[in-house]
Amino acid sequence: MWDRLEPLMPPNPVRGPRWADHRRTLEAIAWKYRTCSPWRDLPAELGSFQTAHKSLIRWAVDGTWERIFGAVLSAADASDDIGWTVSVDSTVCRAHHHAAGAGGKVAADRPEPADHALGRSRGGLSTKVHLASDDQARPLAILVTPGQAGDAPSFEAVMGRIRVSRVGPGRPRSRPAIVLADRAYSSRAIRGHLRRRGIRAVIPQPADQLAHRQRRGSHGGRPPGFDPEIYKKRNTVERCINRLKQWRGLAMRTDKLAIAYQAALHLAAILIWTRR
Repeated sequence: MWDRLEPLMPPNPVRGPRWADHRRTLEAIAWKYRTCSPWRDLPAELGSFQTAHKSLIRWAVDGTWERIFGAVLSAADASDDIGWTVSVDSTVCRAHHHAAGAGGKVAADRPEPADHALGRSRGGLSTKVHLASDDQARPLAILVTPGQAGDAPSFEAVMGRIRVSRVGPGRPRSRPAIVLADRAYSSRAIRGHLRRRGIRAVIPQPADQLAHRQRRGSHGGRPPGFDPEIYKKRNTVERCINRLKQWRGLAMRTDKLAIAYQAALHLAAILIWTRR
């Protein structure tokens, strides 16, 4: 895995002190989120916890994690290893009380939301992870929002993050062949968005929408197409969520900053793809 990731890591600076070994830094970050341990409990053989934490934030701010994730997807696309029957869903991750208390001011050069993607509800603090997966339960796009946010309003943002650059000439691929989603995504806006992009939607209708259409009779229009056999493949996104939540530090958020938590999600996604 390291042989595939080493060429994608940022180069050492020309001036100034040499950076810490990238491989050890990646192992330190992965260990922290796999075990959900505090940064200060990092084993001595994995180096300084300050170095690992600062690298996580620095590479999140300059886009290194997203660039590596995009390069891994491009390599998979070049070997025709991405299944373009895409499933979309979300999952709520409980947030530890240590995740609260981040500063209200956000630096201009830091892509951090003002709410830090942290929501409060009767169940406590939480963050919602929206993602799209291919037909082999591997993540294609990841987005974090506050835990009380709805699924449907974030659908277009998640779809907009699916962008796989080609190794050779050609435009990046951002349009799946089929999109599978549950009843929470059954809306006229979402179906229209997919129709305009030429993407086949396989989304069941909830009972209230079916009843409303029947009450209107002929004025209700034709029901949207739905293939129950293809819909059986929607379990891929559930399996993808299960893979990510095997990392205890992702199943329960302890990061104060949303960019740090999303960077850890990208690292887990990168390692899932490099294991193929």
